[in-house]
Amino acid sequence: MTTEPASFPRRHAQTQRFTLGAPRAFTVAPDGSRVVFLRSASGTDRAHQLWVLDVADGAERLAADPGPLLGGATEQLPPEELARRERSREGGAGIVGYATDTAVELASFALSGRLFTAELRAGTARELPVPGPVIDPRPAPDGRHIAYVTRGGLRVVGAEGDGDRALAAPESESVSYGLAEFIAAEEMGRSRGFWWSPESDRLLVARVDDTPVRRWWISDPAHPEREPRQVAYPAAGTDNAEVRLFVLGLDGVRTEVVWDRSGYPYLTRVHWSAAGAPLILVQARDQRSQLFLAVDPDTGATRMVHADEDPVWLELFPGVPCWTPSGQLVRIADEGGARVLAVGERPLTGAQLHVRAVLDVSDDDVLVSASAGEAAASPEIGEVHVYRVNELGVERVSQEPGVHSAVRAGGVTVLVSSTLDKADSQVQVLLDGKRGETGGVPAGGSGRVATVASYAERPGFSPRVTLVQGGARQIPCAVLMPTDYSDDTPLPVLMDPYGGPHGQRVVADQRPHLTSQWFADQGFAVIVADGRGTPGRSPAWEKAVKDDVAAVALQDQVDALHALAGDFPLDLNRVAIRGWSFGGYLAALAVLRRPDVFHAGVVGAPVTDLRLYDTHYQERYLGHPDLQPEVYRRNSVIDDAGLVDAAEPARPMMIIHGLADDNVVVAHSLRLSSALLAAGRPHEVVPLSGVTHMTPQETVAENLLLLQLDFLRRALKPA
Repeated sequence: MTTEPASFPRRHAQTQRFTLGAPRAFTVAPDGSRVVFLRSASGTDRAHQLWVLDVADGAERLAADPGPLLGGATEQLPPEELARRERSREGGAGIVGYATDTAVELASFALSGRLFTAELRAGTARELPVPGPVIDPRPAPDGRHIAYVTRGGLRVVGAEGDGDRALAAPESESVSYGLAEFIAAEEMGRSRGFWWSPESDRLLVARVDDTPVRRWWISDPAHPEREPRQVAYPAAGTDNAEVRLFVLGLDGVRTEVVWDRSGYPYLTRVHWSAAGAPLILVQARDQRSQLFLAVDPDTGATRMVHADEDPVWLELFPGVPCWTPSGQLVRIADEGGARVLAVGERPLTGAQLHVRAVLDVSDDDVLVSASAGEAAASPEIGEVHVYRVNELGVERVSQEPGVHSAVRAGGVTVLVSSTLDKADSQVQVLLDGKRGETGGVPAGGSGRVATVASYAERPGFSPRVTLVQGGARQIPCAVLMPTDYSDDTPLPVLMDPYGGPHGQRVVADQRPHLTSQWFADQGFAVIVADGRGTPGRSPAWEKAVKDDVAAVALQDQVDALHALAGDFPLDLNRVAIRGWSFGGYLAALAVLRRPDVFHAGVVGAPVTDLRLYDTHYQERYLGHPDLQPEVYRRNSVIDDAGLVDAAEPARPMMIIHGLADDNVVVAHSLRLSSALLAAGRPHEVVPLSGVTHMTPQETVAENLLLLQLDFLRRALKPA
């Protein structure tokens, strides 16, 4: 008896998009001897384990396994942890995050709301008995204490489990210490709420009071016996949480950090290292001005180190601000039309590079992630590389075309590389040649000493991707044809974009194109276009959507489609579009505003009434709704009177939304459906009971692809 191989949709769901089993979350010991990382035991196992690689011999050993630590019990997550994972789009289980001391000798992590530590040299792990549920435990730099959050308060315990005590307790149910508020985690890229001092004697701790934030209720109509869940959601134009910052000493001393919180209410970044005073980045609500402030931890006073202003908005970047070992400010800035790395007041890069993140700072250089800038000799479509930057120039670390990132310490670089011709990412451990500790390594270069194994499953096919630029604006595009397609018969087209801020889809990486290729193999020519507003090209490209997101993003999809029709066999009489989140918003716009171009749309978790999305995101692009109500009306898919610019003919639309979504709440889709019904427009609605914005459930993820395919076949009738 033969077993039928699992379909791509099922394998795609079981493997969480072929990410399970791949190593991630790397930390390098400062002496370069060890690399710590997470990895699950197989390509279908959701439970991540903590691993250590010894650089000297390349051997891997297991440091902590969640199964035995929990005694085989099913993991039970507290609500605060569920919320943290939703904000970070974490669909895994087991040890999904960890923190270490400075020497990378001790790691701490939470499992089922319980606190565990792992001795990374010995490979032993144990539980510390503390009050729970435990959220975000972090060792002190010297490894002698561990701070953690529980029930909205910050506590500290000795690394041996002794002396557990509260450093800050919430004054009410609306107050928390040590946790990031909703918009910090969802939009600012700040998932933390407390930071140890380098001396391990005190911490910077965020105090969040969400009393001013409007309350919403998330219910599950499939279970009317359950109470709705209350969430504090800061919708555009409404009040944000009040965020303050305190220095809390282990000796009980409490000092508030003082800055102009009325003018700069957003606490976006906190950095505390031995290289200088604590450093915070605070931002005005309109995100057009921000201050880099050094903190005196003894008094709480702040002094301005640098100030930025921008007439459109100021972007936030991973890894900055921070200090160099010599005490100079490191930042990423938009200057002269380019996104540059600046150390002190001096830019060290120009228009040849579009800097995306700072990965590490040493005495010799700054390690950055960057794309080719608009002045580069080659566009390098979809590529992201790792560079060393200093006053002498720029050196590229990654060479192979693809998407690369890195973690570095102690003369060791962990280079993570994904390419179009390989099914999974390769993780190389490189020894800096300047150390001269390995034979055959050229001076100034790097030599590979180990490769971290991946247990990820392979999809069984390679996407047939062509990366091109389309139209007068040279829009980055990926075109995918059926694997067995060999003639020039025009094919129905499926546009498959995200198409908006912070969502680059045209990448030189195989895995993000797998679902698009599966749709292509069902008889479609699939196009992914990264129009204006998407990241990775230039500040002007990203900021072109200011006050006009809908028209600009939609026009670039149309322009890309028409430009590519001259080079690929596209049937422009049969064009559909699918998308999720911003992509769902774009799909709804496409079929409603350009029915002359788009003949069907799959609209997943769309933002339709822009006043129902959060402050930090929405006000960045459209301003305050009380000051610019017409801008919001013009960019919303719907308004109070019904559909916006919905012209004949009506096009079929499938609307999909998770009822438990607390990011893009289901009200968006319900209001769209009501407006379509009032306008007499046919549409389908697929409500997903118990599903959030991530759709991590296997059966849901699998069947969503099949339902979309069925809809597209009915709408476009491909061969």
